[in-house]
Amino acid sequence: MSMVTLPGLKELIESISRERNLPRLAVQSSIREALLKGYERYRRAQNLERRQFDEEYFDNFEVELDIEGEGFRVLSTKTIVDEVSNTDHQISLEEVQQVAPEAQSGDSVVLDVTPDQGEFGRMAAMQTKQVLAQKLRDQQRQMVQEEFQDLEGTVLQARVLRFERQSVILAVSSGFGQPEVEAELPKREQLPNDNYRANATFKVYLKKVSQGQQRGPQLLVSRADAGLVVYLFANEVPEIEDEVVRIVAVAREANPPSRYVGPRTKIAVDTLDRDVDPVGACIGARGSRIQVVVNELRGEKIDVIRWSPDPATYIANALSPARVDEVRLMDPETRQTHVLVAEDQLSLAIGKEGQNVRLAARLTGWKIDIKDKAKYDYAAEDAKFVAVRAKYQPEDDENEMEELEDENQEELELDHDNFDTGEED
Repeated sequence: MSMVTLPGLKELIESISRERNLPRLAVQSSIREALLKGYERYRRAQNLERRQFDEEYFDNFEVELDIEGEGFRVLSTKTIVDEVSNTDHQISLEEVQQVAPEAQSGDSVVLDVTPDQGEFGRMAAMQTKQVLAQKLRDQQRQMVQEEFQDLEGTVLQARVLRFERQSVILAVSSGFGQPEVEAELPKREQLPNDNYRANATFKVYLKKVSQGQQRGPQLLVSRADAGLVVYLFANEVPEIEDEVVRIVAVAREANPPSRYVGPRTKIAVDTLDRDVDPVGACIGARGSRIQVVVNELRGEKIDVIRWSPDPATYIANALSPARVDEVRLMDPETRQTHVLVAEDQLSLAIGKEGQNVRLAARLTGWKIDIKDKAKYDYAAEDAKFVAVRAKYQPEDDENEMEELEDENQEELELDHDNFDTGEED
């Protein structure tokens, strides 16, 4: 059998496998596919019969690598026929029976169709090189997807590599003994207090593993996601890991709309064990536990509050550190509430540029309206709500009446159809 020699093939496979962290079999598969594409380019250039080559034309061809001999062969599977119409896919029965008398029409044979060493051509070699580079990139992307797909929503250790525009490119590891791969930390996912200098290490939240053939890092990580806060508390508080204390909700504003307001998080915790204080467990003795989380988030302010099944109590707790006098649940259906506080607690309850009340509303799911208790007019506020409800109620009632009338009409028609007149057949 003829062979096109590829000097240094064995060493090439070893070096690619080592540099790109790919199994040798995967590298060999990529080389075979690339050489087959190069052979297709060669055949198209040598198309003396001017055939139309569609995408499936070369499906019966394959490349066989000879690692020890450092070369390759091209093999073609052809069908034995009585009369040949396509020499690339068929071979005559008469020709085959000269070497295999037992052959019959309809059988298949594998033939060596390797071109001569000098015929493969420069253009075919360039095509092979381009396809090989693409196939190796595809193999790497597939391995990254398989390695990190199940790690979405977890926290990884990362190291700063470089900067691209406003994004930080980090090196992360899956923790399974595999080498590091690149991940992107976009501007919107960064913390304002982080110092992203070269080789600095951070904990990052793996937000998404991208699919497809996109260029650049496939891993999208975050320092601003609430999942990072949950992980840090779970890692620092044994009661959370043991499920004695549970995190019910988290509201985080890692990148406030104004640079005059710092990052802040509110986290609601609860427990079914009466002997355990969930807030105290998260804060730790003299704030030791929460301080570890704050340090990892570069000084981000964190409020740990007690969750309650009672909305009024929960809302009051969520507005911590402000002291709430009364919570009025004005409309439970639309989840609107008035929170009454003393005059000296107004600014604290609202927070700088509204951050405290904004996070409390996000945490509880209620629309919170902070009011000065001394100036609050109960009757007037109640009248406003009644008026607002009355404004939209007639239309709602009318729609409900129409639906009810339609239902009644259907029932009447059904009753009429099923009514027994008492007449005999």
